[in-house]
Amino acid sequence: LAAMEKQEMLFAKLKDLGIPTVTKEHKQCFTAEDVESVAEECGLQPASGRCKNMFLKSKKGDLFCFTTQSASKIDMKVLSKKLGAPECRFAGDEYLTSVLQVVKGSVTPFAAINDTENKCTFAIDQGLMKEQTLWLHPLHNDKSTSISADNLVKFLEAVGHPPKILDFSDAEASASEGAAKPKQAAGGEKKAGKAENQKDVQKETLLSITAKKEEDFANWYSEVITRSDMIDYYDISGCYILKPWSFSIWEQIQSFLDGEIKKLGVQGCYFPMFVSQKALEAEKDHIEGFSPEVAWVTKSGQSELENPIAVRPTSETIMYPAFAKWIRSHRDLPLKLNQWCNVVRWEFKNPTPFIRTREFLWQEGHTAHSSLESAATEVLDILDLYRRVYEELLAVPVVKGKKTETEKFAGGFYTTTVEAFIPATARGIQGATSHNLGQNFGKMFKIEYEDEKGTKQIPWQNSWGMTTRTIGVMVMIHADNQGLVLPPRVAPIQVIVIPVVYKDSAAELNSKAEELVEALRAAGIRVDIDTRSNYTAGWKYNHWEQKGVPIRLELGPKDLEKKQVRMVRRLDNSKEDVPLSVIVPK
Repeated sequence: LAAMEKQEMLFAKLKDLGIPTVTKEHKQCFTAEDVESVAEECGLQPASGRCKNMFLKSKKGDLFCFTTQSASKIDMKVLSKKLGAPECRFAGDEYLTSVLQVVKGSVTPFAAINDTENKCTFAIDQGLMKEQTLWLHPLHNDKSTSISADNLVKFLEAVGHPPKILDFSDAEASASEGAAKPKQAAGGEKKAGKAENQKDVQKETLLSITAKKEEDFANWYSEVITRSDMIDYYDISGCYILKPWSFSIWEQIQSFLDGEIKKLGVQGCYFPMFVSQKALEAEKDHIEGFSPEVAWVTKSGQSELENPIAVRPTSETIMYPAFAKWIRSHRDLPLKLNQWCNVVRWEFKNPTPFIRTREFLWQEGHTAHSSLESAATEVLDILDLYRRVYEELLAVPVVKGKKTETEKFAGGFYTTTVEAFIPATARGIQGATSHNLGQNFGKMFKIEYEDEKGTKQIPWQNSWGMTTRTIGVMVMIHADNQGLVLPPRVAPIQVIVIPVVYKDSAAELNSKAEELVEALRAAGIRVDIDTRSNYTAGWKYNHWEQKGVPIRLELGPKDLEKKQVRMVRRLDNSKEDVPLSVIVPK
């Protein structure tokens, strides 16, 4: 939350200064190479405006933030000389958080707004000063914001950090002359090799989750869901791509819940996503509760629509005109329908993937009953199903309860809820809701039926829904500083088998690993094998830990000799050597 508030303060400051900006969302980018990988799809153009930022500390303890072109090669000795500071090196993470107040991978000159004590000097490469569009992270590396070079200087001056402009043209000329001279062989190669090794170590470090759950929850959450390959960013704020890893979890939830709903006599259906203005405004309290969030379609091609059409924020006003046609007699009750669909709720700030998004997936049930008792019973039956999803599938304890009058569903009679608790933030979060709508919507939409005595009656109605928020709650509770921790019942892959290959052992190990995979698969376990030869075993362990796979099976040459496999549990990282003969039942 604090990070989001700081970002809002930054945008507000830029607006106050009359500085025009455009912000693009993308996956988290920790290096200049990461930015290049998203540049084309996100429109981070021109290439000459893509920047890298170096946060440095001199031998004397002075701090500097230097901005240059992404493709620039900077000699640290030359840079130190230009800054007038001896022996500059990259500053430690503790300075990032205490001075710039950003996390690793998010260094940016925009962080000058956080350095109220002027501990850091900001510097810009002279080569950038001709650019009309520079792309910089707005305090976090899941977005890039455009600004002209002149306006960047204007911003830095306004926040009390007039920048140094560094001219490297003489250094470039000197480097060109040096390139023509032959290099010393042995010593130079040795140093170059050492530098490459250090670079590789730095890249390897960036594979890990850099933010800590207990220290920087918002950035930690963002890193976990992107590094585990659950989501990708989209060019419309608040909308996200659910990648197969997260969508598979949603499919597991959907499969369980849909089966249980059908046991209650609920049938599947699908209604259009558009609703007319007349229908949406039929229930006064309902539309007042949702009006700030409603997205409207006002044009078709270049023509204005005569009557605007809303995109569903929920489907009461879409489904109930049909209910009025279908329900005429007590024999038509109860009517129990459920649809799996998407909804759009637009007007809010600070979107968070899975938790608060402009478009999300859900199921919404809508039922009509002849008595309040029947409707009330179903409300609690559905609420208990939602409890089971959280507790039995996601291993998340929840509390069932009733919302206050001010919190209940707009236009409804009363609302029940399951609420989870996020220990890392010490806050509760709504998990799913089951509403008794009373007879209010029946009156508005003229839903009437004749009872056994021929008397006109208005049915009692319910609506209930569970969304992809379930995934976000699961991540917030179970994931750790290594990445996801997935409950086995919803994990897309429950077991990953990794052959640990040495020299000429690949063929035999891979063959035995494949046998193991087939045996596990035949036992109904979702299992996969990682035989990629271009990655080390250590890299693979880290990769699948970040994705939260519950069990990892390691099979090396010595394991093969002993007819065993090393089993590692993601939950607690415990290790156990298990005989191959009993691994499947175990």
